[in-house]
Parts: sequence; C-alpha cells; structure tokens
Amino acid sequence: MPLPLYLLAVAVFAMGTSEFMLAGLLPDIAADLDVSVGTASTLTSAFAVGMVVGAPLMAVLARNLPARATLLACVLVFLASHVAGAVTASFAVLFTTRVAAALANAGFLAVALTTAAALVPPDRKGRALAVLLSGTTVATIAGVPGGSLLGTLQDWRATFWAVAALCLPAAVGILTGVPPRPGARDSAGGPPLRQELAQLRNARLLVVMLLGALVNAATFASLTFLAPLVTDTAGLGELWVTVALVLFGAGSLTGVTVAGHLSDRRPGAVVAACGPPLLLGWPAMAVLANRPTALLLLVFTQGALSFAVGSTLITRVLYAASGAPTMAGSYATSALNTGAAAGPVIAATTLHTPAGAAGPLWVSGGLVALALTAGVSLGKPVGRITS
Repeated sequence: MPLPLYLLAVAVFAMGTSEFMLAGLLPDIAADLDVSVGTASTLTSAFAVGMVVGAPLMAVLARNLPARATLLACVLVFLASHVAGAVTASFAVLFTTRVAAALANAGFLAVALTTAAALVPPDRKGRALAVLLSGTTVATIAGVPGGSLLGTLQDWRATFWAVAALCLPAAVGILTGVPPRPGARDSAGGPPLRQELAQLRNARLLVVMLLGALVNAATFASLTFLAPLVTDTAGLGELWVTVALVLFGAGSLTGVTVAGHLSDRRPGAVVAACGPPLLLGWPAMAVLANRPTALLLLVFTQGALSFAVGSTLITRVLYAASGAPTMAGSYATSALNTGAAAGPVIAATTLHTPAGAAGPLWVSGGLVALALTAGVSLGKPVGRITS
C-alpha cells in the first residue's frame, strides 16, 4: 500500500479518537455542564449529523480543489474546534463545536476515501479502505481508551486538548506526503457533478448505503453508552471502561483487517458469515451484562463483527458508486454517519425503561435484524447485494 494511505490514516486516528471518545466521557461532561447523560449523548448525534450533511456538501465544495489543500484545511478546522470545545463552559457552545468538527471530519473523510481509492488499482479498494479505517480502529484501541484514562485522571477537557495536539503531526504528514491531486480528484477529466449525483438513483447503491447505515447505527447505539454498562450493570470501576474500549478497539481492528483482505473478492461471504453472529451477540451481551468476564469477551467479539460487516458494506458503496469518482467518498461517509446519528438517539430512549443500561444493546440487536431483513426483503439476498 502507498505511503500516503498511512499518512491519511494518522489523521483518521486523530478524528476517530474524537468521534469515539465521548463513549468514556459522557458522565463527566454531563456532570460538569449540568445536563443529563441522555442530553450529553446528543453530542455524539450532533457530530454524526454534521458528518451526514457535511460529507456531500464538502465534497461538492472541494470538487475542483487540490486534494492536499482540502485535507489540510479540514484538519486545521478540526483542531480549532477542539480548542474551542476544551475552553467552553457552555453545553450549547460545546454542541456547536462538535458540529463544526464534524463538518471538517466529513470533508476530510469524503476526500480521503476518494483519494485512497485513487491511489490503488481498481480491484484493491477494500484493502485501501482497510488501511484508512485502521486509523479509526487504532483510535479505539489507543486513542479512545487513552482519552478515557486522561479524562479519569484529569478531566474531559484534557482529552479535547490531546486531540487538538494530535492534529499537528497529521497536518504535517498531509502537507509533506499526500499528492496535491490524485487521479480521481482531477475533476477536469471526470464526469460532471449532475452525472455523479445521478448515481444516487442506482438502487444497488442505495440498498448498500442503507445496510451500512443500519449496521453502523447498531454499533454506535451500544458503544455510546458503554461506560454506564461497564460501571453500573457489570459493577466494575471506572478504569474498566478503558479496558472495555481497548477490547472493542482490538476487536474492530481484527474485523476490519480480516474483512479488508476479503471485501474486494468475497464480500458476500463476509456478510453471510459475520451477520448472524453479530445479530445474536447484542442480545447475548444484554443478558450477560452483569457478568464482567462475559461482557468484556462480547465487547471484543461485537467490535470485530461490527467492523467486519460495516467496513465490507462501505467498501461496496465505493464500488457501487464507481461512476461518481469525486462524490463516492461522501456517499460512503453519509451512510456511515446516518447510522451514527440515529443509533445513539434511538438507544437513549431506552435508558429510563426497565431495560436500563442494557437497553441500547437490545436496540443494536434490533437494528442488525432490520439490516439483515432489509437485505432480503428488498429483493436481493445480502450476499448478492454485496457482490
């Protein structure tokens, strides 16, 4: 894989740390800013909504700009948003900075996905995506748990400062290592915008985007509320939240790595093999959440299965949108973050039901069931949709 892919992954690591870190910080943010945990969870949804809206918007705005300049600008805006978030005492301001950071992240990821696909042969998009997403999975292994630990030892603001600092080497890497205008970013020789947007009438593309959104909604529905599950239901100390996040990250890295080697040639096999156990794993975690060993084992397993299925579906979005070389990345980003926005909102409604902290796990199971059912009911088995 080309070196620029790994430099892009460094920036994705910083952004992934920010996107996922709230899973371990929500209780502290809620207490500090005098809001409920459910209200604080809207920060995750705000970030995701910003990415859903921002991905296509930023892709259109950056369409005729050099990729390197666009990527660098997005990283710098992301940095500034975290500095502002770190110093505010207002939940409304923090909410606004999350939206701003999400817009920057959306623009970056939309361009980075397209750039990654342009840096490799057409039949290796899955592997390129696996390298790029490794930044996210390493963030869940090291960045997010590290942020959670930093928040425990100091406060949640220290984690925001740490993310801002991570953006600096990412910016240097982009400036020095990413070509100004990789092949697919040169819109002068590419199709007109209207033709690229017309790809959204492709039923196959829409179905794969829907399935990817549902699977990601299931992932975020439970990951967002992992901290109270570990401390309240399992009865473990706060430092065990960090352990759980490390296990989830290790699982996600395993899943995306294995799927990256298979998603180009055997995507249907990945979804068929991992989909049913992913479906069963969420309710199993809900039932066994009061048993720490079982809970932690399932956290690892569900991380692996979620990212194996999710990354495979998002790879298929890039394939299905091959007629939109500058917009395909934004379609994939929007699919991912539509799920990330919806999942926590739906899950939050279960926190004050008899299910309690385990409620989001049942929501995740329902969302995966809906995804697998949709793959069949829309007229094409999942394996054929992803082939």
